[in-house]
Amino acid sequence: MNLVAELKWRGMIQDIKPGTEEQLNREMTSGYIGFDPTSDSLHIGSLVPILLLVHMQRAGHKPFALVGGATGMIGDPSGKSEERNLLDEDQLRKNQAGIKKQLEKFLDFDASKANAAVMVNNYDWFKDITFIHFLRDVGKFITVNYMMAKDSVKKRIEGETGISYTEFAYQLMQGYDFYWLYENMNCKLQMGGSDQWGNIVTGTELIRRKAGGEAFAFTCPLLTKTDGGKFGKTEKGNIWLDAEKTTPYQFYQFWLNAADEDAKKWIRIFTFLAATEIDALVAEHDKDAGKKTLQKILAKEITVLVHGEEEYGKAVETTEKLFANQNAPASSLSIEDLEGMEGVLKFDYGAAKLDAGIDVVTFLAETGIFPSKGEARKMVQNGGISINRNKIEDLQFSVNSNSLLHGQYVLVQKGKRNYYLIKAT
Repeated sequence: MNLVAELKWRGMIQDIKPGTEEQLNREMTSGYIGFDPTSDSLHIGSLVPILLLVHMQRAGHKPFALVGGATGMIGDPSGKSEERNLLDEDQLRKNQAGIKKQLEKFLDFDASKANAAVMVNNYDWFKDITFIHFLRDVGKFITVNYMMAKDSVKKRIEGETGISYTEFAYQLMQGYDFYWLYENMNCKLQMGGSDQWGNIVTGTELIRRKAGGEAFAFTCPLLTKTDGGKFGKTEKGNIWLDAEKTTPYQFYQFWLNAADEDAKKWIRIFTFLAATEIDALVAEHDKDAGKKTLQKILAKEITVLVHGEEEYGKAVETTEKLFANQNAPASSLSIEDLEGMEGVLKFDYGAAKLDAGIDVVTFLAETGIFPSKGEARKMVQNGGISINRNKIEDLQFSVNSNSLLHGQYVLVQKGKRNYYLIKAT
């Protein structure tokens, strides 16, 4: 399997260092991607680099996942407009453990195999390096002129916030990661998002100047959405891989509601379906886009990959209960239907308040569906709230005991696809 050719047709390569394809075709090659441990879970923006490692391993090469325990204490200026908060060691260890658990779902870490995946932590080799040692043995090989020429640095220097020396030194640290892996793990390739190209080639340059060796690199494009929104973001924030942070139902809904053009692009990147199969699906989808054929397959493939068949089945079941027959009254949903809606956010609310009756704006704010009455009021005025499948347009609408389904529940819909189940307690 030609790894570069496979990734190119999937739209997963943007920049590539000359000689990289030849190196990958010549021998089993070790390559790595770094993951930023700013949380104990990765989000779907991390899926592209994860899948690069998966494709690499499937092609017979050896993937390394580097968790930046040291660089996580510094902060990467690439794509950032200001310096972020730094993490302490305890939080970093917790985050690293969470990330490793997630990566084990995708990569084969069986050490008995020649191309087994390996996880490394750059804190292990940085913790004993002194400042003098780093300046003497690393800093002298890369000029300030070279570092200043990087786009990520230039943008920050020209911006209002500037750049600290801490973040300025980040590319040297990432470059040293590549050098260390090259020298100690025979790692000849680094991959990453296109915003990392400057940092990555600093590593190849350090290997050339300090070790007299040759290293390789390629990057994948940063994903965008057709509507101009940021990929992987919703009004609630990131779409996480951790089911505790983003439920499988919410995860499934994100992909199911992809725009047609996004789905055509994403199904190549986020699934392992063959080109002929994808072309056939696109052709079928184009005959009747309303059936959302492409989105359903995309959502299925990636939900199964991340959360498994069982959780995918639950997500589909919940979706059907909520969307299949929206013209039917909410009272047609049984207690079992309501309780069994996996992934719908559920809140308890005082039964006494409902007995007395409460205006819809206060109800939406006090249940936590909205962070403030102001935001709740605006959504009601814009026609974006339904209670038990009935659109609410009156700001004085009273939510009370008569609103309870089966004497216990209130089903709230916010926007097109966000549902909440409120239980009177």
